[in-house]
Amino acid sequence: MLSSARIRHAIAALALSCCALAALPARAADPIKLGFSMALTGGIAVNGKQCLLALQIWRDDVNAKGGLLGRPVELVYYDDQSNPANVPGIYTKLIDVDKVDLVIGPYATNMVAPAMTVIIQHNMTDVSIQALGVNSEFHYPRYFSILPTGPNPKLAFAEGYFEIAKQQTPKPKTVAIIAADAEFSKNAADGAREAIKGSDFKTVYDRTYPPSTTDYTPIVRAIQATNPDMVFAAAYPPDTIGLVRAMNEVGFTPKMFGGALIGLLATGPKASLGSLINGIIIQESFMHAPSFNFPGLDALMAKYQSQAPAQGVDPLGYSYAPAAYAAAQVIAAGVEGSKSLDHGKIADYIHGHTIPTVMGDIAFGANGEWAKSRIVFTQFQHVAGGNDVAQFKDPTKEPILWPPAYKTGNVIYPYADAKK
Repeated sequence: MLSSARIRHAIAALALSCCALAALPARAADPIKLGFSMALTGGIAVNGKQCLLALQIWRDDVNAKGGLLGRPVELVYYDDQSNPANVPGIYTKLIDVDKVDLVIGPYATNMVAPAMTVIIQHNMTDVSIQALGVNSEFHYPRYFSILPTGPNPKLAFAEGYFEIAKQQTPKPKTVAIIAADAEFSKNAADGAREAIKGSDFKTVYDRTYPPSTTDYTPIVRAIQATNPDMVFAAAYPPDTIGLVRAMNEVGFTPKMFGGALIGLLATGPKASLGSLINGIIIQESFMHAPSFNFPGLDALMAKYQSQAPAQGVDPLGYSYAPAAYAAAQVIAAGVEGSKSLDHGKIADYIHGHTIPTVMGDIAFGANGEWAKSRIVFTQFQHVAGGNDVAQFKDPTKEPILWPPAYKTGNVIYPYADAKK
């Protein structure tokens, strides 16, 4: 016969066991935390805010389907203020303090590069958003890029510009290269130099300017003094706007102007500049065009465009919302495909499979870049003034010129003719 003390002990042990069993489902339902920094203020917030809204839509979509591994997804994020110096501290906090299970991003080359050192130290898998050639320095096997540049990312941001130039009559001969002294712009300028290597194009101007520059008129006048036939510029949103306005104020009309002008990928800057952007040829990573209408895209854009006005973000979101959503789809595919939150297994799965996304099916090659480039070059044509946002729903305002497989229109050449 058991003593009363033993009975009490047995009851207590049974109660503890029941409590432990009852806690198991709660722990299993704990959210999977996905962490990132995002530019929500500062110079590139116009694009970062689009990315955040797209990620929030993805979270809601995936949770409506049961989450990942049967657990809901929670987004944990902080504003990096468009400042690369803020990024390492944010990712350290996400991983060491917030204990996120997964990381993504950030958005933009200048932010991704400083994040990489922290991510590598923690052996985590990362899918960056619109970062150019970052892993060409690190060669980190758990890095993946949502930017369709292919195996030679720097060249991809310039090649089409010069291929278009070669097709013109009379063919332009001289080139000016101008870029901000920052990671993204320098990478794009490197691509321009590579694109003209071995050609008969002659470089007559090749310089950088501080990212803090506010007056671009002296820069444009210095370029104009060398009388180049083409100007290839690499700039983020604030300097894109500054360069375009200065070109028009000075009245400088080389035969071709454009390049990697990131500011012209967002609707707000395009609409504010209006007719000033006519004739500019730029690279685009994603277009509102029939050839880019992949499964799931229409549903994403319908949700994005219905929510964007109330949130005060880019009302169309064509360039950035698909990229951010696709980045989340890739990390999710790695988790579900490997049935694991082990970062080695996640990276192995992504490397070994073609992932369906709203940007199309993506296969990753060396350094986590896309196995095949799908960067296109476009030209702004017949854009009206008056801050008219709606006109950019019309794909004829920005036809694709290159490559031929995606071509939707013909170039207006020289640049001055497109401005008439």
